[in-house]
Amino acid sequence: MNIMFFLTPKSNVAYIYDDYSLRQALEKMEYHRYSAIPIINRKGLYVGTLTEGDLLWYIKREGNLTLKNAEDIPILSVERRMDNLPVHVDSNMEDLISKALNQNFVPVIDDNNVFIGIITRKDIIQYYCKITAG
Repeated sequence: MNIMFFLTPKSNVAYIYDDYSLRQALEKMEYHRYSAIPIINRKGLYVGTLTEGDLLWYIKREGNLTLKNAEDIPILSVERRMDNLPVHVDSNMEDLISKALNQNFVPVIDDNNVFIGIITRKDIIQYYCKITAG
């Protein structure tokens, strides 16, 4: 099966740019109610994944952080515990599933490492539930 069947295209995915501030990242994650969000650069390359936990531990370490201060903190200065590993657009289902076991979403990149979207673990599970029930 072609993994593109599961793809949520970049145009339908909330993401942040690597030049965002901590405040911009917080606000985008709050607005979309995401616990993790992809980070890309201005050329569209996948950089990594920011999680609520990454933000929480950064805020705890910093102490008296205010939203005003957060405007001056580059998001890349926040240490990330783990980035969601991407799959290539031509990957097979086995590669996709092995990554989805440990990630809520799997970023998908093209031949130039450009971020083209995500595949959610939920979409994979729903598909397999539908084919096994039908």
